[in-house]
Amino acid sequence: MTTTIALFTRDLRVRDNPMLAAAARGADYVMPLFVRDRRISAAFGRGKARFVDESLADLDEGLRRIGGRLVVCDGDPAEEVCRIAEGARVERVHVAGDVSAFATARQERLRAALGRRLWVHHDVHSVVPPGEVVPEGKDHFAVFSAYYRRWLEVRWREAVPAPRRISLPQGVRSGPVPRVTGDGGETAGRHRASAWLAAGVRDYADQHDALAAYSTSRLSPHLHLGCVSALELARSAGQSAGARAFIRQLAWRDFYQQVLAARPDAARRDYRPHGDRWRDDRGALRAWQEGRTGIPIVDAGMRQLLAEGWMHNRARLIVGSFLTKTLYLDWRAGAAHFFAHLLDGDVANNCLNWQWVAGTGTDTRPNRVLNPLRQAERYDSDGDYVRRYVPELAHLPAERIHQPWRLPARERRGYPAPIVDLAGARTRFLAARAH
Repeated sequence: MTTTIALFTRDLRVRDNPMLAAAARGADYVMPLFVRDRRISAAFGRGKARFVDESLADLDEGLRRIGGRLVVCDGDPAEEVCRIAEGARVERVHVAGDVSAFATARQERLRAALGRRLWVHHDVHSVVPPGEVVPEGKDHFAVFSAYYRRWLEVRWREAVPAPRRISLPQGVRSGPVPRVTGDGGETAGRHRASAWLAAGVRDYADQHDALAAYSTSRLSPHLHLGCVSALELARSAGQSAGARAFIRQLAWRDFYQQVLAARPDAARRDYRPHGDRWRDDRGALRAWQEGRTGIPIVDAGMRQLLAEGWMHNRARLIVGSFLTKTLYLDWRAGAAHFFAHLLDGDVANNCLNWQWVAGTGTDTRPNRVLNPLRQAERYDSDGDYVRRYVPELAHLPAERIHQPWRLPARERRGYPAPIVDLAGARTRFLAARAH
């Protein structure tokens, strides 16, 4: 009798999961296992902790529909997997390959303990796995446009159906599995994806930067935890202009994964250092974190993050540029705050997007500064995004809402004055970087 372990990490789905399909193939018994590592979950904000629990609950339901169930335990993942594998006489352990330093260290420890019994599947998280396309003589692409051209030429794998049936070995004990419902999980993610691909994606090319519009998929939390398959999304998107623009964003996601796979220290260190001497201003950082900078478009984005655990991508660029290029504060402080609150706090995407906007990453224009007023006029011209998240200013007309400091104090209704003079921000940034 052959027994395998399907070790779930951040691939919390049954459909198109090559790891689970491989564990079930030819096995008499399959143990679907999730090890809750408190070192990781302790860093989750309340919103992300609940989203993870919802996703685990839904995964358990999906496994029960094919005869199994999710086994949950607490502890160090490598230690727990090895303990269970020895006790159940497991022949193989299957896990999805990943690119973060934590994931690669876990994989190395499992490999050292299990040897050939460990099977790592690198085609679970991406459309095109890291390392599948590389430039001649190098280990990764550093420029997205070149990567994207090659990415489009790759023949994508076929989606993998869910196992028809799995059986759990006898006598398996499990810790408590969450029993919550909500927006997290494969079921909710697939419903959202179906609705998005049926209607929303058509206008994505024209509308994806409109801050107040509900014109993006909002699938990033489900992609981060693997509740939906990036490959299935890419295969199902279609050929419209909106679909092609959406697929390009999935390619950006793969691009950053292949960068981090080759340069794991880019999660902490500048990918392209410029000798920045970041300012230390805890008051300014706190004002930015709380959405109290006095710049409405920046504060709207930061308050959306705190309220929803998510932020529009255009707003992420605006608030990131404001922190690093206007306040000249370290991108790592911004990345840490995002990790604490984002439901989609992915290491590769979060850290490397922060590096892109800070000018220390893969951007070919590292001194680019996004003027928040121009961004507001272009992407929130009616002021609806600001009104939604900055209620103090909701009474103001579009022509006044983005520069309330020009108004009498009574019309600002307690909204703070700007913590920085925006005039000359690019000049100040370039001068600081020059020194």
